[in-house]
Amino acid sequence: EPMRANMLANRRAIPPKGICGGGDAAGGINRVIRVNGSVEDLPACASASMHVGDRFLIETPGGGGFGEETP
Repeated sequence: EPMRANMLANRRAIPPKGICGGGDAAGGINRVIRVNGSVEDLPACASASMHVGDRFLIETPGGGGFGEETP
């Protein structure tokens, strides 16, 4: 049934940093995928009206890398 979904997150705009030469992680993503196929990207802190068949996609950020990559 219809509802309101709320998201309170971080590391969406600025991803986790790597240390000691390791690469940065990918940032997280919040999206609403509507039943009609349209997609709404949401910021880290957001609220969205949800309808039957809609999906709320949350991709959490990864961890930053550690150390130099060796060939």
